[in-house]
Amino acid sequence: MSASKNRAIVLAVTEAKLPIPDAAQRFEVSTRWIRTLLARYKEGGLDAVQPRSRRPHTSPKATPETVVTKILALRSQLHQSGLDAGAESIYARLPSDQRVSVSTIWRILKRHQQVDPQPQKRPRSSWRRFEAESPNEMWQSDFTHCRLADHTDLEVISWLDDHSRYLLHISAHTRVTGPIVIDTFTATADHYGLPASTLTDNGMVYTTRLAGMGAGRNTQPNGFEQL
Repeated sequence: MSASKNRAIVLAVTEAKLPIPDAAQRFEVSTRWIRTLLARYKEGGLDAVQPRSRRPHTSPKATPETVVTKILALRSQLHQSGLDAGAESIYARLPSDQRVSVSTIWRILKRHQQVDPQPQKRPRSSWRRFEAESPNEMWQSDFTHCRLADHTDLEVISWLDDHSRYLLHISAHTRVTGPIVIDTFTATADHYGLPASTLTDNGMVYTTRLAGMGAGRNTQPNGFEQL
């Protein structure tokens, strides 16, 4: 309810001597609310009938400042050590009595401008959801760059079963090459059996057949027959 309406109600009753039931009907409020306004007016004048904030004085669910400080400190330490400083890495290093969810850590980092905006990222609406119907129907593979604490650069390759999301293989190498892709695939297939197909990007280590055709999904039937 607006401050001007509250003042008008009070003045109508106190100055114009409008009966409370009539004022309630005219201003379309309850008689109980008018009596509340009159009590506030009696204690503090017209300023006291201003609308009051409904915001709670305290937030019992707010993350304690000690935990926020610890999260920010871990973020800085991981960055300085050249390690992954994301929310999940911070979560794994928080003491058990200070552990909050990964999403809470991310919100804290964002609130303190510790998350770099990445407008170049694709919107969620453009993501394509897919999932194989049975195990070994499709394996996914990709590799990513990482840096150790001593600044050694490595590339990590993985093979993932698309149906179960089970990580079949992961290993680190100075540089991922075509032979490493074949060796890791073969070793994984020896253990779990051959997949019906694979899904990778069009990186040169996965295929030279599509070289020069741009980025995109690269699916191959029957393992690596076309590598």
